[in-house]
Amino acid sequence: MIKMVATDIDGTIVKWDTSITDRVKNSIKSLCNNGIKVVLVTGRMHCATTHIAEILGLDTPIVSYQGGLIRTQAGETLYQQNLSSDYTKKIIKWAQKNNIHINLYLDDKLYVEKDNDFVKKYTDGKFVSYTVCPFSTLKIENVNKILAIDYNDADRVTGWVKELHNTFPDLYIVKSTPYFCEIGNPHATKSAGVEFLAKMWGIKKEEILTIGDQDNDIELLKAGGTAVAMGNGTEELKKYADFITDTVENDGFAQAMDKFVFSELERVY
Repeated sequence: MIKMVATDIDGTIVKWDTSITDRVKNSIKSLCNNGIKVVLVTGRMHCATTHIAEILGLDTPIVSYQGGLIRTQAGETLYQQNLSSDYTKKIIKWAQKNNIHINLYLDDKLYVEKDNDFVKKYTDGKFVSYTVCPFSTLKIENVNKILAIDYNDADRVTGWVKELHNTFPDLYIVKSTPYFCEIGNPHATKSAGVEFLAKMWGIKKEEILTIGDQDNDIELLKAGGTAVAMGNGTEELKKYADFITDTVENDGFAQAMDKFVFSELERVY
């Protein structure tokens, strides 16, 4: 029986217009009412995720930064895997040399060197503020992750992932959307976050359902005994899924819960 549902946010429970449908909200409420742990597992900042948890009525810890940070709603840090200062400085030089926009996350705060359309589009609707300043003026410590962005050229982002994999094989580098290249600590993965909480709660892998839509959710799906890919998911992600549900626009999350959770509970949704 499923005792834990670990879900991605954007493209999985949150639609592209940043809304969450009533069906998905009710599905999550029913999961909680049945004693099932529902955990948000996201590449987002922790501070950009708390309002989603509030909307959904969740009191479980949030796994943010691809698994680099697990923090309770009360602000207690349970798990943290930062990007080293040395690697951070090297990535910053690489980005500056190649005229690449990067978001730099320090202590759950967002910093950029230029106030451009990329950061404005990224923060729109996410309740996130940011600081514009030269990175050289910052103390590069407690780095949650780096995010390289190009909303105009997805192929360029794919090239960054390949290049950085070759240059920094020890880091966790993944394409989290067609336009995002995530760079973090090798232990900052969604699977590590899910496994940490499962161990804390005494939940077995076969009792976990994981669900997501992008390549960064491959690690998430690996942590579940039941692995579900969204219908709008990437083709690569779907290779790791036990089941492919409908799209986020058609409440694929709720449909998956009906199939794998509520049917087990003999509950009519």
